[in-house]
Amino acid sequence: MPAERITNRQGSSEAKYRKGRTKQLRSSAEGTAYQRQYFEALREKIKRGEPYAVVSADAPHEIFHAMDIPIVTTQWWSAIIAAKQLSAYYFDLLNEKGYHKDLCRYCSLPLASAIDDNPERAPWGGLPKPTILVARLTCDAMQKVYELWSKQVKAPFFPIENPGSTIMHPRWWEKARYDWEELYETHRLNLMVEELKELIKLLEITTGRSFNYTKFLKIMESINQQEEVFDKARDLIAKTIPCPAGIMDQISSAMMPQWHRGSQWALEQARKFYEEVKDRVQQGLAACDNEKIRLMWIGAGLWFNTGFYSAFEEKYGAVFVWSMYLPFAADGYLRYPLNDPLRALASRFVSMNEQLHMPPWMNEWLVEEAKKNKIDGALMLIPKNCKHSGGGTLFTKRALEDAGIPTIDIWADMVDAREWDNEAITASVADFIERL
Repeated sequence: MPAERITNRQGSSEAKYRKGRTKQLRSSAEGTAYQRQYFEALREKIKRGEPYAVVSADAPHEIFHAMDIPIVTTQWWSAIIAAKQLSAYYFDLLNEKGYHKDLCRYCSLPLASAIDDNPERAPWGGLPKPTILVARLTCDAMQKVYELWSKQVKAPFFPIENPGSTIMHPRWWEKARYDWEELYETHRLNLMVEELKELIKLLEITTGRSFNYTKFLKIMESINQQEEVFDKARDLIAKTIPCPAGIMDQISSAMMPQWHRGSQWALEQARKFYEEVKDRVQQGLAACDNEKIRLMWIGAGLWFNTGFYSAFEEKYGAVFVWSMYLPFAADGYLRYPLNDPLRALASRFVSMNEQLHMPPWMNEWLVEEAKKNKIDGALMLIPKNCKHSGGGTLFTKRALEDAGIPTIDIWADMVDAREWDNEAITASVADFIERL
């Protein structure tokens, strides 16, 4: 099949997007509501003088959970800003202040909100001043973005190295759970463990809180239980036709517990999700009763226009049945044994970028997932200004097409509404589906 490419020549912050289908799963709605309540409670804690951290999605959140330090994830906050249709305003503000127009969007959007410093405009009153910022240096822009953010809010920034792999074992997901020492390489893990120890020291000094090793081990054990549940859910969804839970229900039900992974709430929420999916399968309930085509969404969520995912169901019976969030919760996080939990944690995030975004690990995993989910076609979001998310995508496109799975790539950003031409992209995807 000839290569497909959509390039957005125009877009408008005033664009009217199709309203997405209401979430069908109770667990999905409950997870979203919990995160909102968590944020409101966080603001009250900060008023009482308690610390909190802003961290990247691929940072070691478990350290903060073990020290009872609340966190807000950069990419989650960026998604909230985009969902509130504020990204165009903030990015225009950055450009007006002289920032490069091609700056990576996903991590710089919260920086723009901090520079604006307008609680009345920002979602939910905006982010309070954090005690510390923590991020892995997974792209060229990451360090500078967080340094500028750190200066803006007058909080320290702790960067975590991103050591590259020297050996790329095939089919990484088959080794990640038990053979993670070999897969992720001893010298890389040694470096990561030392950096985790340094982070713990800094957090103890900065926040006055102690690292609770016993609690940390329990969190790591609970996370394994949580991801085991997600593993069962993803396998059940993959083999069930029609799909019992669509993409937005999967994302909400998986990601909210992932932000709180290791907590009792997160484990119970994962179990609720699985039981609800299983119940829907037994009752024959589907995300779309008219399912004819199973689609795969590759990349971060389209956070400012989630209605796009249900735009093709009624006319074509085309259902997005897969995104990376649920399956990676199992393949990327499960670790056995936990006799050295700090080292196991280091292995959890040391190669996350390679697994989700870089060839050959990204290619192999997505081809495997496409086959497992009986995918008819894949849509690939390629943010041209985000090397972290778009760097190796075209290699994955070739791998999918070599495996017989047609693909269409969408050159747009996950949070920048200015670059999204809804009418043109919808028409192109409709044409792609018709040819499937």
